[in-house]
Amino acid sequence: MSDDAEQQAEEIEVLKSIYEGDENFKQVDSKTYQYKYIDGEKTFILEIIWGTTYPTEKPSFNLDIFYNQNLLPSVKENILSIVNAEADQWVGCAMTYTIFEGLKEKVKEILEAQTEEAVIARVEKITIADQNESKKPEKKEQLSKAQKRRAWDRAEIGRAGEKPRGWDWVDIVKHLSQAPHTPS
Repeated sequence: MSDDAEQQAEEIEVLKSIYEGDENFKQVDSKTYQYKYIDGEKTFILEIIWGTTYPTEKPSFNLDIFYNQNLLPSVKENILSIVNAEADQWVGCAMTYTIFEGLKEKVKEILEAQTEEAVIARVEKITIADQNESKKPEKKEQLSKAQKRRAWDRAEIGRAGEKPRGWDWVDIVKHLSQAPHTPS
């Protein structure tokens, strides 16, 4: 077992013991960890993904998950710059806990830029752009009841003028129930 793999195994045990019972921490798999940061009603999730050579090389950070869809790009950039700066200091050491906790201390100031007005303006801007790009749906031909009936009749008869098989079949049970019974 390589030195990196041993350090990863030790860090997994440490993370599990530290964050046991913490609803904001999630181990996605053996190399992916998420932490949910909350400041009032504003939240985001940071995902740390270990490479095969972690902690010799710094891990990758992901904020492009569905939960963070309303996070402003400027806020995402700020978070990533803080996290990358922290990771650069700890290359060669177990750093997942340090990064999660270091970011916890700065959540309030990070999310100050995440104002409702900015989010609403961004959503409206995206919606307007989508509306401009979207094409108008094609209108279907409107037929009257008589036109629909004629089209249906034509479809039942078929192109060759033949009626579909069984069009004149009689319901045998119904037919026999109407016939008078004669004792034998």
